Amino acid sequence: MAPTEFAPRAWIGSYTLIFLPGLVTGRLFDLGHFKIPYFIASCGLIGLFTGVSASCSINHLQLVSQALLAQLFSGIAFSPAVTVVSHWFSKKKGLALGITATGSSLGGTLFPIVGQNLIPLVGFKWTVRVFGFMTLAALGIANFVIDRRLPPMNVQGGLFNLSAFRNLAYTIYCVSGILCFLGLYTALTYLPASATTAGVSSNFAFYLVAIANAASGFGRLSAGWLADRIGKYYALLRNLDLTIEHRSSQWVLIAISVIYGFASGTYVSLLLAPPMAMGDVGDVGRRVGMFLTIAALGTLVGTPISGAINARTGDFKDSGLYAGTGVGTKDDSGDLHMPPTYTLVARSDTSTFNFNLLVDIGELGVLEDT
Repeated sequence: MAPTEFAPRAWIGSYTLIFLPGLVTGRLFDLGHFKIPYFIASCGLIGLFTGVSASCSINHLQLVSQALLAQLFSGIAFSPAVTVVSHWFSKKKGLALGITATGSSLGGTLFPIVGQNLIPLVGFKWTVRVFGFMTLAALGIANFVIDRRLPPMNVQGGLFNLSAFRNLAYTIYCVSGILCFLGLYTALTYLPASATTAGVSSNFAFYLVAIANAASGFGRLSAGWLADRIGKYYALLRNLDLTIEHRSSQWVLIAISVIYGFASGTYVSLLLAPPMAMGDVGDVGRRVGMFLTIAALGTLVGTPISGAINARTGDFKDSGLYAGTGVGTKDDSGDLHMPPTYTLVARSDTSTFNFNLLVDIGELGVLEDT
């Protein structure tokens, strides 16, 4: 793939449509209408697999449309599937969220490996059918067991509750969600392409995504378990330069995949814990949904920006620097200079939030109460 193709194709692989429906589905969850949208989204996903496997010929436009629809249906199911955890767990909420988040990590590990090995054996269409059977089993069980514990509540404020932003902690956390997703999925999106550019075989480069997702599962579980033991949720953002150069070896890329997967997994695992704790459980769906929809702005432009940087520079080094530390500038000599980094650390103990502004983090130390 030519460097100029990375930016446009990154729009397809972005997670925007997974987070965007949260505003509507979250509100429906609070009102008690979430099982029907969840069932429709499940049928839509299974229908996509059926449609692809039944098509006599599949062109590029069809694949793009089906990929976008798959994200949309996944987004409709995602928000209530995570929000319902807050109805059933209090003391072990961190671990419950970690286990829930591990599901997507497991799927991100299994599906690429299954697809890579089945396509040469049974062909593309039967591989898609196997994916459909796997999805049918998982979503079939989920539709039977997922349910609310508390009665529906029609709280004031409408679909988009502007009064929620009077809470400074919630407002800043929403902004931090946009900033995090500007770079969070750059490594996952471009690892295989960067590996082949570095000389790694395409067959092995394909497995880097599975390796990152597997490591992410351990990060998600450990973060949830640790959050319950500590008694507080920590959203810790620190500089990490995921710089992938052409001289990177296969083992270096494996190490990057594992480190990135574990680190991003800890963030994704507890991503929705702070919004859940910032108000009453009666409107937890709307509060979480608003955050997801706002954070979707970061996913919308994050990976395309990384792709545009790659197209401009011709390598992945600057894309990695952008994703890991922020936007930098080049001087006349071509050296990249990063601006001073201001990192916001959000911390919650039940519903109380304190914010510390850390400047140019170099060492990871213990955060004292403020």
